[in-house]
Amino acid sequence: MRILIVAATSKEIDPFIIKHAFTKSKTSDLLVSKKLAQVRILITGVGMVNTAFFLGKYLNAHFDLAINAGICGAFKKTIAIGETVCITEEVISEMGAEDGADFIKHDTLSLGGSNRYLLKSNIKPAPLKQLKKVKGITVNTVHGNTRSIKSVVSLYDPDVESMEGAAFAMACSAHKVNAIELRSISNRVERRNRSKWNIPLAVKNLNENLSSLIRSL
Repeated sequence: MRILIVAATSKEIDPFIIKHAFTKSKTSDLLVSKKLAQVRILITGVGMVNTAFFLGKYLNAHFDLAINAGICGAFKKTIAIGETVCITEEVISEMGAEDGADFIKHDTLSLGGSNRYLLKSNIKPAPLKQLKKVKGITVNTVHGNTRSIKSVVSLYDPDVESMEGAAFAMACSAHKVNAIELRSISNRVERRNRSKWNIPLAVKNLNENLSSLIRSL
């Protein structure tokens, strides 16, 4: 089985990269490993544009499974800091139009296309059964304003937010590649307060779950 692991930054999956001795390919931007010869890693850079560009360049039907691994913020207090979740749906929450103080959602604008993407996989590794299945929104600006948080929760009722998920989901759907989005919670979505964040715990748990997932395949 050929697997592509996609991450926005190497810091999010450095423990996995180091553990399995991944190094830069001589012929591409992909990372390769003799220990996991069937796995490739693609570091895209942060955001939807970077993710879309590099997946357009490297994702193809030769991969049986793509895994998006990263950290994210949680809206729901039922999801613990450090917890790893599996995202099954992504929405680009900013895609729409403003009308004064009102926001018009994309699906009511008759523009065609969609801002909602499902993550589908016929490959269902056993470790996924233990993870909470959640809905994500993908944003260019992470939320840190009480009013905008209240608004986006009212519009979409999301569980988590990231800056890349929807681009990953759309690319996998277009290429008909099995897709899994695995993220660990580094912070609550609230007024920005880094003293409450726990990025080391999120990274630790993410990489443990990623390794468990790969071992099961």
